[in-house]
Amino acid sequence: MFNFFNLSLRLNGFPIKEASVELEKILTVSENEYSNYVNQKKKEIVAYHLKHNKSYQVFVGKTSFNNWNELPVMTKKEFQKPLKERLSEGYSPSNVYVNKTSGSSGDPFIFAKDKFCHALTWANNIRCFGWFGIDFNTSLQARFYGIPFDFIGNKKERIKDLLGNRYRFTIFNLSDAVLEKVLIKFKNKKFNYINGYTSSVVLFAKFLQKKGIVLTTVCPTLKCCIVTSEMLFDDDKMLLKKQFGVPVINEYGASELDLIAFQNPAGEWQVNSETLFVEVLDEENNVLPNGKEGRIVITSLYNKAHPFIRYDIGDVGILDEKSTSKKRILKKLIGRTNDIAVLPSGKKSPGLTFYYVTKSIIEDDGNVKEFVIKQNKMDTFIIEYVSEFELTKVQIQQIEKAITTYLENDLTFSFIRKEKLERNKSGKLKQFVSLVK
Repeated sequence: MFNFFNLSLRLNGFPIKEASVELEKILTVSENEYSNYVNQKKKEIVAYHLKHNKSYQVFVGKTSFNNWNELPVMTKKEFQKPLKERLSEGYSPSNVYVNKTSGSSGDPFIFAKDKFCHALTWANNIRCFGWFGIDFNTSLQARFYGIPFDFIGNKKERIKDLLGNRYRFTIFNLSDAVLEKVLIKFKNKKFNYINGYTSSVVLFAKFLQKKGIVLTTVCPTLKCCIVTSEMLFDDDKMLLKKQFGVPVINEYGASELDLIAFQNPAGEWQVNSETLFVEVLDEENNVLPNGKEGRIVITSLYNKAHPFIRYDIGDVGILDEKSTSKKRILKKLIGRTNDIAVLPSGKKSPGLTFYYVTKSIIEDDGNVKEFVIKQNKMDTFIIEYVSEFELTKVQIQQIEKAITTYLENDLTFSFIRKEKLERNKSGKLKQFVSLVK
């Protein structure tokens, strides 16, 4: 079988062979030596950018450092300036990998990776997907992702899909009529795995549940389902596993970085300790011990074109107490720091609390397909939902009572039934949004 995927990387200037060799070297570093390896890579990447990147020099305020914890934490706002001003010496937009974030955090920006760093990202992807028998060169992917609407952007993605052995389904309209066509494709194509945004894949699973179909009965070549970019709740995971008939793998990544964590065959959310250094910090930027909840801050150990050093990705999570230097486990991903609801009493609560409580009631009868919650005033919340029938007064009262129990009294809710929910340009569904400044 010809390796079209690897060939496409090489033709685009990404040295995948050399990156794969480097990754193997990293993986052979022993547990006892791993902490020293990571510390050395941290020193090297900071020293490189302090010497070769004027933007980072200005940000840090000096050209050398002694203590890692003294380095300032970068946020997305630091990248709200032209890419050329942020690139290291010797790099330009023409000789690096350039892309942009989706903006789901509210601060979209264009970023760059040097070509070796990007190849290393793909080498790591290949390794992790390989844990479940997936080969990017030979395995056919059913892809539930967004796609640009502009002509050039659309054609670029279609070419990538062709070279990457992927069939892309539209996710901007997932009505039953459209999902029926998706099901027909699964009957006619030998898909090996599903990869896509959680909310879109869950909608397909609910459609199958309503029809009483397990996907592997019509597509027996299916090996696994990998979901990404949005929160995966336990009950949704159980639904996917039941309706697809295959293992469900939870991926956590960021386009500007790499895979951050990938569920391994033992069911652990294994952190990428090969190309990234992940920290959990408190509000004062102090490093928290494993088991404590805090802001996820990440350093890209290999990106020489653009600094991502102690970069606050905007997420909140917990590293498992059993983590080691080489094998770190993400115990919990709680959500984004900007998805916090501030209540009239001054209490702060993660927006996903609303979503999770409401979800436990709203989907009991299978009527509601999906929903989002918007806070438009300190005490007022709008719940937009897609369903076959209007919610009953009893259901609405149950939801209001449950949220009040978990949060506080005197909150106001309005429920709006819609034909479809608004997604961002990439097709992601933001499950909680606070419009309160």
